[in-house]
Amino acid sequence: MAEPAAESTARPIRVAVVDDHPVFRLGMAGLLGSLEGIEVVALAEDAAQAVERVTDAVDVVLMDLHLGEDSGIETTRTLVRALPRLAVLVITMDEDDESVVAAVRAGARGYLLKSASPEEVERGIRAVANGEAIMGPQVAARAMASLTGSRTSVQVPFPELSDREREVLDLVARGFDNATIARRLVLSPKTVRNHVSNVLAKLGVPDRAQAMITARRAGLGGE
Repeated sequence: MAEPAAESTARPIRVAVVDDHPVFRLGMAGLLGSLEGIEVVALAEDAAQAVERVTDAVDVVLMDLHLGEDSGIETTRTLVRALPRLAVLVITMDEDDESVVAAVRAGARGYLLKSASPEEVERGIRAVANGEAIMGPQVAARAMASLTGSRTSVQVPFPELSDREREVLDLVARGFDNATIARRLVLSPKTVRNHVSNVLAKLGVPDRAQAMITARRAGLGGE
């Protein structure tokens, strides 16, 4: 007589999706909900919702780096400090080296682009949930190129910042407010706020005044 098949007792990987774009957030939730062994348990559109809804019942967070006026890098740092066992997998449009480095320093275990295939996203979630680190192929290729070219690269202050973020920091160091910086760089005030937030997160400073002091010590802010 054949024995009955044993039922699987493995607990599903519990995922939270943090993204300020509702179409992407809901679409990702639908995709993940269709995968065996993965359960979406929380959705959040900004830092406040992420801190409120991501609890120790969550295993993996899919994190965008731009959450409206909030920084996904700083949100990652906050969540990982509160929940050390949490695995954060960044999924964003940003593929610059500086964003990758800042995300990893903040505690992210993986980094994918939003152009990643469903298979890559699933593989990334399972990898970080298992304690592994993972990068998408485009990100990994850029990282290797950066490493191989680092010996001949020109040293610049705050290499963790993008060129635009360094421009913004230079103007902050000169004492300009966001409205003035927006006019000088022909950017929207919201974009400038996002850049300033990312700069504070990447430099690990608490406020604009400390960023100004740090920048001036490094030689920024000169006319």
